Amino acid sequence: MPEMNRISIGKLAKELVQSYRSTERITNIEKRQFPSRSQVIKITEELRELLFPGYLGRTDLCWNNVEYFVGNKLDRLFTLLSEEIAKAFGSLSVGEAEEEFHSFLCSCRERACRETELFFSKLPKIREMLEDDVQAAYDGDPAAKSIEEIIFSYPCVLAISVYRMAHELFLQEIPLIPRMMTEYAHALTGIDIHPGARIGRSFFIDHGTGVVIGETCEIGDNVKIYQGVTLGALSFPKDERGKIIRGTKRHPTIESGVTIYAGATILGGNTVIGKNSVVGGNVWLTHSIPPNTKVIIEEPRLRIVENKSS
Repeated sequence: MPEMNRISIGKLAKELVQSYRSTERITNIEKRQFPSRSQVIKITEELRELLFPGYLGRTDLCWNNVEYFVGNKLDRLFTLLSEEIAKAFGSLSVGEAEEEFHSFLCSCRERACRETELFFSKLPKIREMLEDDVQAAYDGDPAAKSIEEIIFSYPCVLAISVYRMAHELFLQEIPLIPRMMTEYAHALTGIDIHPGARIGRSFFIDHGTGVVIGETCEIGDNVKIYQGVTLGALSFPKDERGKIIRGTKRHPTIESGVTIYAGATILGGNTVIGKNSVVGGNVWLTHSIPPNTKVIIEEPRLRIVENKSS
């Protein structure tokens, strides 16, 4: 194929750079440094190897070498993750003088090291919750042949494991990185869990594609949901300037023991689904229901017409 004329390339480059100046909202030149998306994804995958040792990553671990392996990986990941967290904190800087900015970056690195150490200390607790999640998947799906099958192949295990790590970073008020992690899992699995959602133990998402769980959603223990379920906001309150008010409870509360079937939509920050209730497929709910309730859609009328052309 013919090569582009160098004059044409120069002209196009100039036009594109001019567009950078006119579209500043999506341009970041000589401004702030942000975490690397590719590096965050790499760190996320390596952290999952620590959550599921012998299943993901290195598979020849034994009790004689596992402590060395874990220590080496933690040491390396500490450096990588703390660097990205420092960038995330640094991205909050706006308009400091050069000396103040240098001091600010130093404080970001110090805080990033503390936050990374705190996050690493939570990994054993995260593993305990994931063991309950995997067991819930095995108990809740008669098609599952083994725990190993679930760990290796169920999209909910990937999505929930990434969510549980991202949630802890979210609670530590780390900017950007928690959402980058969960959106990576969303892209792989079709399961969209905001890192701000609060989800209890033994959580199972069957099939998973199209599930949406909003930021202020609260989910109890032993909850099971199916594909296509939306736990979303009913409306977005706005201030006197017409801007969305952030930080309010916008998404529903799902109490312990609830099952929500495929395609159900539950909306609103004041909506509470009571304990041990069942929400049927394709149900649309914008109000609370009491515990031990079953909500189903009446059977639709079917019209069966002979296909004469056949």
